[in-house]
Amino acid sequence: MAQQYEDILVDIADDVCTVTLNRPHRLNAWTGRMSAEMYDAIDAANSNPNVGAIVITGAGRGFCAGADIKDNFKARLDDSGETVAMRGDWIELVRSSKPLIAAVNGACVGVGATMILPMDVIVASDQARFGMAFVKMGVTPELGSSHFLVARVGFGRASEMCLTGKLYSGEEAFKLGLADRLVSHDQLLTEATELAREIAGNPAPHLRWVKELLTSNGFETDIKAVQKLEGEVLAKAYQSQEHREAVDAFVEKRTPNFKSLR
Repeated sequence: MAQQYEDILVDIADDVCTVTLNRPHRLNAWTGRMSAEMYDAIDAANSNPNVGAIVITGAGRGFCAGADIKDNFKARLDDSGETVAMRGDWIELVRSSKPLIAAVNGACVGVGATMILPMDVIVASDQARFGMAFVKMGVTPELGSSHFLVARVGFGRASEMCLTGKLYSGEEAFKLGLADRLVSHDQLLTEATELAREIAGNPAPHLRWVKELLTSNGFETDIKAVQKLEGEVLAKAYQSQEHREAVDAFVEKRTPNFKSLR
């Protein structure tokens, strides 16, 4: 039986696991329980051979409106609650995971924005709103966002976003490079899922090896170190059954069946 959660929904179909943040009455504001459930759901998807890629989205009008101020910030200040934090190393989880696609359907603020920055692809609805509003709450960016935001949009734009704390539309986020795709709201999940399914059709180990290379080499300035790691990973790829299947399928003029090798 599938794991039952309180703050998220999980659905698996056609190689794709869709995780939906499910506190629509609070615009899916982040809680400690939601954090723990997200870790569990992604771990479970990574262990499930029927899952090739993961889509993260939100229920209702919001994607994630940041940390739940009442249940977390206010409670912590009153010594009756805990600081909202990821339960473990979120960056390590995301970058070592099967491919992750964020389908941003609405307000995506604070931790809602920082948690998706290290994901592989960000697809934004034309109704999405993005904000790095930490300074407005008297706090500062987290989850590696001071690195990943600069990587996505550049130093100047990242500075403006973080220092003003203002909201940006989905179209503005796309033009800035924060979102990788901009789609109409009613097509958001369809397009994100189709992309996830396309990615999931590729060999599973190699998808994670590619992520490893991009993570390690994306900002490495020593080109010899870059090539060394590429050579080590490529050597593993050459020995893989998926590589053999791809070559055999090409010679036999058929579509390779990578799913059977998961």
